[in-house]
Amino acid sequence: MKLSALLWMASVLPSHLADQTCLATTVYLEARSEPTIGQYAVAEVALRRRDRRMGGSNICDVVSAPRQFAITTTPKDFEVNDLVAWTKAWKIAGDSINNWSLPKGERLVYVPQADHFATVAVSPAWSSSRVVRKIGDHAFYAVN
Repeated sequence: MKLSALLWMASVLPSHLADQTCLATTVYLEARSEPTIGQYAVAEVALRRRDRRMGGSNICDVVSAPRQFAITTTPKDFEVNDLVAWTKAWKIAGDSINNWSLPKGERLVYVPQADHFATVAVSPAWSSSRVVRKIGDHAFYAVN
């Protein structure tokens, strides 16, 4: 399925399914080759940004904010064609949304306070902020 079709579906689905679709797409694009814990960490960053209103008040708005996540930097004709990785990303997105709906003290947290991440191969201007954790090929940062 093309990325453009997934994003269109998210625009017409009920909000809970739209959020899961957008989060799963983000996990797939950003971390499908990463360890499972790294995929959960990517989802956690998006959910924390939503809570902090960094880019929007729902997951789709947050992950669609310009140049923040791969959804906006990946060509819209990109094919999401690894069904195993998509199924895993869908599960991780659902699990993460459910986990994040718990009271703060009961949540499973993988990257405390992290609101940014990047591949370890690059050094964005904000990467001088505190590194919370490195998982696979990603470093997670507490910038804000």
